Amino acid sequence: MSHYHAAVWLDHRSAKVFFFGLGAFENDDVSSASADAHLRHRRRNDGLRAEDSQSFYHEIVQMLRPAHEWVFMGPGSAKNELAKHVETHDSEFRPRIVGVATVDHPTDGQIVAQARSLFKAADRMRPA
Repeated sequence: MSHYHAAVWLDHRSAKVFFFGLGAFENDDVSSASADAHLRHRRRNDGLRAEDSQSFYHEIVQMLRPAHEWVFMGPGSAKNELAKHVETHDSEFRPRIVGVATVDHPTDGQIVAQARSLFKAADRMRPA
């Protein structure tokens, strides 16, 4: 199924990817195979990302490719790291990022509702 919008809720261990249009949504989950190693690396090196994190972020970007607009959400820094990954490693997709928002641990429905709100706000900012 092809959708125009996608939202990602993520932390350093996993990501939930949601695709939606006007009606229903569908989602997939992505787990970082190296989450524990990544977190150990972050503690040792004062926030530097492990190489494994880049493959986790790349996997998310590959999942998002069919959608035209993206929103990244999450409680910590992973959402910002994903945005930076896109700028650095997948820069052709940078224009697709509509927003980055801090949210705790919402339900799937709350994630989609917040993403719809962010997309509406972005639409209002565009010239007619």
